Amino acid sequence: AFDTRHEDMIHDAQLDYYGRRLATCSSDRTIKLFDVTGDKHVHLADLRGHEGPVWRVAWAHPKFGSLLASCSYDRMVFVWKETSENVWSRIHQFSAHTSSVNAIAWAPHELGLCLATASSDGSFSVITHGEDDKWIATPPNPNAHSIGCNAVSWAPPVEPSALLEGSSEVRLVKRLGTGGCDTHVRVWRFADNVGWTEESTLAGHKDWVRDV
Repeated sequence: AFDTRHEDMIHDAQLDYYGRRLATCSSDRTIKLFDVTGDKHVHLADLRGHEGPVWRVAWAHPKFGSLLASCSYDRMVFVWKETSENVWSRIHQFSAHTSSVNAIAWAPHELGLCLATASSDGSFSVITHGEDDKWIATPPNPNAHSIGCNAVSWAPPVEPSALLEGSSEVRLVKRLGTGGCDTHVRVWRFADNVGWTEESTLAGHKDWVRDV
């Protein structure tokens, strides 16, 4: 254990792919980065810019470089990049949600640099980084969960049946799950020219679904 020097409640803490750096976020509106290799915990950087409590942080796969995403009560999603050692810059911000953004999740790296978001406005969205260095976002799905969407998580990028069939060419699929204040978990699937459509609804909880 160590003192992060956050000035308010810590909502999330995530290690990077190699387990060497730790990102934390807090109601004090900051993100802090630490080197946690060995017995010492060294403070590396503070990331500032959110105007409300920061709920979640998420590291991208290292094949895309040193990238970190964050989401906040201020309705914003930020993508940060380490431009030089321990120097970080905000390279993208997503502001299409109309209420608190409660969760974020990077897709499996096989699907490219894609970030899913879940918001109290009841919707989820997916932000994708294109080859032209531009970020493209799907419009938030307004009917994902009534009252609010609390959680989002990606499925593996291949169908289980494809592994059993042993095909030399495995088709990648985009599927994700969301959980909301309507007590339901929903599974979504993406198709070209159609977008995200609901594949199934999982019921059974009697109160809000907080994570998936």
